[in-house]
Amino acid sequence: MPACAAGAVSGEMAGVAQKKIYKYKKVLSNPSRWEVVLKEIRTLVDMALTSPLQDDSINQAPLEIVSKLLSENTNLTPQEHENIIVAIAPLLENNHPPPDLCEFFCKHCRERPRSMVVIEVFTPVVQRILKHNMERHPMHFFLKNKETSRDFGKCPRLRLFTQEYILALNELNAGMEVVKKFIQSMHGPTGHCPHPRVLPNLVAVCLAAIYSCYEEFINSRDNSPSLKEIRNGCQQPCDRKPTLPLRLLHPSPDLVSQEATLSEARLKSVVVASSEIHVEVERTSTAKPALTASAGNDSEPNLIDCLMVSPACSTMSIELGPQADRTLGCYVEILKLLSDYDDWRPSLASLLQPIPFPKEALAHEKFTKELKYVIQRFAEDPRQEVHSCLLSVRAGKDGWFQLYSPGGVACDDDGELFASMVHILMGSCYKTKKFLLSLAENKLGPCMLLALRGNQTMVEILCLMLEYNIIDNNDTQLQIISTLESTDVGKRMYEQLCDRQRELKELQRKGGPTRLTLPSKSTDADLARLLSSGSFGNLENLSLAFTNVTSACAEHLIKLPSLKQLNLWSTQFGDAGLRLLSEHLTMLQVLNLCETPVTDAGLLALSSMKSLCSLNMNSTKLSADTYEDLKAKLPNLKEVDVRYTEAW
Repeated sequence: MPACAAGAVSGEMAGVAQKKIYKYKKVLSNPSRWEVVLKEIRTLVDMALTSPLQDDSINQAPLEIVSKLLSENTNLTPQEHENIIVAIAPLLENNHPPPDLCEFFCKHCRERPRSMVVIEVFTPVVQRILKHNMERHPMHFFLKNKETSRDFGKCPRLRLFTQEYILALNELNAGMEVVKKFIQSMHGPTGHCPHPRVLPNLVAVCLAAIYSCYEEFINSRDNSPSLKEIRNGCQQPCDRKPTLPLRLLHPSPDLVSQEATLSEARLKSVVVASSEIHVEVERTSTAKPALTASAGNDSEPNLIDCLMVSPACSTMSIELGPQADRTLGCYVEILKLLSDYDDWRPSLASLLQPIPFPKEALAHEKFTKELKYVIQRFAEDPRQEVHSCLLSVRAGKDGWFQLYSPGGVACDDDGELFASMVHILMGSCYKTKKFLLSLAENKLGPCMLLALRGNQTMVEILCLMLEYNIIDNNDTQLQIISTLESTDVGKRMYEQLCDRQRELKELQRKGGPTRLTLPSKSTDADLARLLSSGSFGNLENLSLAFTNVTSACAEHLIKLPSLKQLNLWSTQFGDAGLRLLSEHLTMLQVLNLCETPVTDAGLLALSSMKSLCSLNMNSTKLSADTYEDLKAKLPNLKEVDVRYTEAW
């Protein structure tokens, strides 16, 4: 047939099809009886399927007609809903549903999640969307404003429909098992998924769903602390009494450190409530004390600054509503399922590397605890393209490595995951001085604590820091040496290092450090292990601030004859320990008891420590009478802090 004749026939057929479509559109625009309407819809679908012309206008037109019909008639019964969905199902095999129809499908998933229509009709539709929809990078959801960012292919409601479909699966009796089987069906039975668009589309759906769990609170962010504030401790005005000048302020710069004057009072709980989310924030200042070095040592870096890890004093308890809680649980579980597939893990790690979650999620203990499984999978993967995504995307920005390491906002352990991450990173191309410098500057405390407990990776890290001369401060070097010698594996590796570097032996022969800081979360056992590892006869300044030590450690502290400054800020050190210290450490000059459980019974014993010139009893159970008694019996006391006590 000549081309012109074929074109004429094709045009004629198109005209006939358009007339039929116009006829059905007119008939269905004024429905009277729904049994007749259903029959007309079926006829319309058959016409579209059997038409010789198979183009978008023929296939999409019936879906758009039905979509308009449903939007204009909202009083249909559930059974009529299902009948219409079943009637148009054949057209959905090769066509995306239009926006209004997506909205109708979403409503059906929410209201009738156990309907067989969800499994039998919606499943192939969603599978087609995930396999063939061209989604932008999932991070696009967070990079633009709300209205323009929710692109999911050409129809923004396709993502929402996919999201509601998965939640409907989760409402079935088998719950997550059904969702898991669906994810398996999307991946396929082989070791490699044949559909490259499935993973980014699934991740985009997960990110949007998780975002929605916190959306109402996000909309009122003016009332919420930033992630940096959550991590470092919020500095907001306090409703307690204003800070008064310290009494007896005549400090001796040679002997009195500023740490005794820098205790900040706990801030009251701040409760921010919405209909969906209730957030209670209890914050304590975590500003690190800026200690003044002893005279003659001003040129050296401060040991506290080198080692102190800000304690996790800031807690944020987020309570989601029941529906948001179920949504969060479902979609975090999907991310965990995605991380189990070897072929998906590199792309998943890359998609999550920018940390595309709202700060409210990162401050939510349930979310970070569940997501920890995914980060652990990245840390266990030997491929550099995977575990390198634990690091931040650029300098100055936190990555998963920072968030899940001790002191990070998501850390809920004593450093096990941190050790795993360091192990895999150091085992690849990151065995460099730059990486060690970063650990020394930001994570030296956790490294030392884990090495003190026998973690081989951290023992290796400390040895490398000594070998590469990462640490300049002699006191810090000596503390690292003592830490290494406190365990068998550390002692063996340190001896091997000494065989290569003679100067380390020379450093050790000079005696122990003069200043020492135990990392946050250290226990009585950790302190005992460290102090028994070597000579600490030269130790003058010891900080146990924000550790978990108790009065039981006093029996080790009294064996430090040169000790002049002791920081017990925010520990569980009590009266029994104070009484023991007062009997033996008579030369102690600076003592910080801020936020400890000590009472008058223990504080009265301090009257025998005549050398005390700085005493911090902020936020303790000190009475006015005991305070007057101490002032009378401690003639050298030049600096004292009694804020938030009965004596204030």
